[in-house]
Amino acid sequence: MRIGIIGAGNIGQALAKLAVGAGHEVMLSNSRGPESLAETAAEIGCAAGTAAQAAEFGEIVVVTVPLKNVTQIDPAPLAGKTVIDTNNYYPNRDGRIADLDELRTTTSSMVAAHFSRSHVVKAFNAILAADLPKSAGSLGLPGRRALPIAGDDAASKAAVADLHAQFGFDVVDAGRLEESWRFERAKPAYCIPLVRDDLRAALAKAERDVELPHGSWWR
Repeated sequence: MRIGIIGAGNIGQALAKLAVGAGHEVMLSNSRGPESLAETAAEIGCAAGTAAQAAEFGEIVVVTVPLKNVTQIDPAPLAGKTVIDTNNYYPNRDGRIADLDELRTTTSSMVAAHFSRSHVVKAFNAILAADLPKSAGSLGLPGRRALPIAGDDAASKAAVADLHAQFGFDVVDAGRLEESWRFERAKPAYCIPLVRDDLRAALAKAERDVELPHGSWWR
């Protein structure tokens, strides 16, 4: 499968490595252009391109840029495609967004509104970048880490769940995209290593207007 990655930060690079390791063709991109990624792409074993090229290239496209920059991405090349949204809302980075502060929407609902002709699946946001390679286990290994996903299109969710399995993770379907708040920043399922049953319990425990103390997930 061809996987385009828009955003070459820690999460983008970690996912690129996992995807290449699983036998996929990958194109990594950032806002500074492919020349700035030449060395990184060579080390990973993937192609480097512009965001537009990665969007065209990918059968599945990962959007892993800061939330404040999502609207800078042209949605047209992503029409009809599965888009993996790894975003979390960090006010210190993204600026204050009233609709999120007042719980009128979720980050992924905002992303989906921008990519209105795509099938957005929230995934890979509830794990630290450093934990992606070291937590990935072998397919079928009991007790391996589980990660949550949410989305409105069943086929797209199935494709993203299959990627999780290839990368060595169990997956828990948290429901529709509007339920993705259950595993966003400062919720019980956020960035804490959990097996499948414990992840389900953490998702159920989440309260919309309650956040865990900042940094409590770094353990």
